[in-house]
Amino acid sequence: MSKVSVTGSKGVMPTVIETIHELNLVHLSDYDGSWEGFDNGNPIEGADDASEKLVTVRALESTLGLSEAEASGQGTLAENWEQRLEEVRTRINELDDQQTEVREELRQVDERIDRVAPFAELGIDLDLLSGYDTVDVLVGEGSEAEVQAALEAAEDIRAYETFTSGDVVAIVAAPTGEIDPVEDAGDADNVIDDALVGIEFTRYDVPDTEQSPSAYVSELEDRKYELESRIDEIDDELERIEREEGSFLLQLEAELTIEVQRAEAPLQFATSDRAFIAEGWVPSDELERLKTALRNAVGDSLEIEELERASYDRHGRTHTDGVHQGTQDAKEGDEPSADADEDDQQQQKAVTDGGSAVTMGDEPPTIQDNPSAAKPFEMLVQAVNRPKYNELDPTIFLFLTFPLFFGFMISDVGYGLLYVLIGFYMYKGFDSPGISSLGGVAIWAGAFTILFGILFGEFFGLHELGYMIFGEGGAPMGDKGLSPATADFVYAWLIVAVALGVMHLNIAWILDFIENIQHGHGLWGAITHSGSWLLMLNGIWIWVFTPQAAGVKPEFIFTAFDGQPFDFGFSGFDMMTVFTVPADIAYLGGFEATFPFLMVIAGIVLLAIGDPVELAEFAMPFAHVVSYARMTAVLLAKGGMAFVVNLLTFGAYETTDGSRPFAAPWNEIPEGSVEMFPGLFHMGDGAVAIAAFAFGVVVLILGHILVLLLGITSAGLQGIRLEYVEFFGKFYDGGGKNYEPFGDDRTRSED
Repeated sequence: MSKVSVTGSKGVMPTVIETIHELNLVHLSDYDGSWEGFDNGNPIEGADDASEKLVTVRALESTLGLSEAEASGQGTLAENWEQRLEEVRTRINELDDQQTEVREELRQVDERIDRVAPFAELGIDLDLLSGYDTVDVLVGEGSEAEVQAALEAAEDIRAYETFTSGDVVAIVAAPTGEIDPVEDAGDADNVIDDALVGIEFTRYDVPDTEQSPSAYVSELEDRKYELESRIDEIDDELERIEREEGSFLLQLEAELTIEVQRAEAPLQFATSDRAFIAEGWVPSDELERLKTALRNAVGDSLEIEELERASYDRHGRTHTDGVHQGTQDAKEGDEPSADADEDDQQQQKAVTDGGSAVTMGDEPPTIQDNPSAAKPFEMLVQAVNRPKYNELDPTIFLFLTFPLFFGFMISDVGYGLLYVLIGFYMYKGFDSPGISSLGGVAIWAGAFTILFGILFGEFFGLHELGYMIFGEGGAPMGDKGLSPATADFVYAWLIVAVALGVMHLNIAWILDFIENIQHGHGLWGAITHSGSWLLMLNGIWIWVFTPQAAGVKPEFIFTAFDGQPFDFGFSGFDMMTVFTVPADIAYLGGFEATFPFLMVIAGIVLLAIGDPVELAEFAMPFAHVVSYARMTAVLLAKGGMAFVVNLLTFGAYETTDGSRPFAAPWNEIPEGSVEMFPGLFHMGDGAVAIAAFAFGVVVLILGHILVLLLGITSAGLQGIRLEYVEFFGKFYDGGGKNYEPFGDDRTRSED
């Protein structure tokens, strides 16, 4: 990436903006207003009008429900496009206003229907429920028993009557004492309300109509049908406008977006009364094309300078070089003319003061350039943060390790096939880059799940696949260790998980070692900061597998790969004694200083020299590796769940050697076996057997779907946690900016 400065008179600024926009190469830097005599530029004339029209177009698209996917391609707008836009806007707004009014009236009609429904349920004419002077009438919803009890206890009521239908209660009550219809009019009101205080009762207002409830509801239903029909007519009209004008609006949006981008570009420039300065990042191999295009567009009236060049060398190191290549007419090597604009000279002074060519001090943007297979994993990296330009992109390492961890934790051909199918559907079936990337990750995770499933010989928790592929000896990875006869396998998978953790953290600290060198810490700084952790990590775990202090170490670390369950001849590392401290010197007994022990001591000393504060985390190399044992836990948990589903469905029996095969229809149960559980497929006789079999099919399908989903959450979350916390935490910061060139073709950027 090269940092480029373009200086010229304000008269050529529109042409420069148009040229840069068409090239779609320059990631513009934002001027922060810090130079004396320069301010942020103002939008080009017409920007407000274009922005207003763009807002209008997008509002119309939202009303019509248009999306970019419906665009039919680029074309040329007719000269009368503004008149056409106004006609479309007027028609759509009229229809939208009408639709809003109709929907509001429809809402009110629905409310009135809901209010009159209780009265229709009572079957009493509405005119009989109001208009009385000497009695109080109330209709509502509540418990009739509680209502009657409250009315009986009310001292202000001498008589009452209730009419009930369901939970709807109509109450007529006469107050205590005589009421004169003229002098005491209204005194009867609210005596029921007063009596019902304290009980749960919802009051309904009597609709103001002389019609019967059923007739009133019928009239409202007719009006509701008319309103719904009118909404359908408006929707049809909007769909017609969408078909006829959709392409026009989408094309107009694209044109206006470009116009607004160009018009508002000066906001990122530094400008004075007579000149402007624009800076940005451009791929170094495209620099000459930029210069040529600007020279052809504006001739001799520009000063172009390459200020900085950031690149990767053959060792993967990022370096930034200051470059002084002032050019006139965009020709490399030419000297600036003697009559250069005063503001141009001021800019050149600002550039060179302090010995640095950088003016707008921003970092170069990042282009994540990974192989197509690893491309989906960039999304997982960006979920933490995009890598900085001068930072190693960990995507390729995530691609190499996350599917491996996931596949090991699930290790089942059946589930792996489903993960691949789900991932393929997500990858191909969605336009969203995020979902598509997740689909790609799922495909790779599923592929490794299939691979480990073959090595375990497992298909939806059944082990017949191993014998079908590998013959009588079964799968090469043996068993997951779910039965007493195969419990030793659990210890082997614990050791495998630890080995994967050591490998993973070695990669992390090696990457940190490289970054410490390329970020200016030098070789000694890398040794004290990263090398110390590498020494401690490998020293601790090599020592764990040596015979020293074997009495306090689990026996399986020496036997799991030396006969139980694998006979690979590995029973740990040799003592690797460097020297022995005699007993009379050590006081507490003789001590053998082994090579791994000295590695740990050397690591601690180097860490104390480099950063003593980090000594508080001296146990991290041990604790973080142990964290990888979670992979074995998920392996066993998922395998155990699949085992339970198959056990409930097929049943199982225990053989004389302690194994527990499933009583699947295709398995022959050997003599002398003991039935553990008959299974739903083999339970009962007659109708009971049929019902149990049908229920067994449901349990089999739903059970494995549950295991499939929990596999995603458990293996997926645990795997990504190991990447983000244990792995990324050693070397990765992130915080980079995406390369988004100024232009209308966004395919060059990653978004």
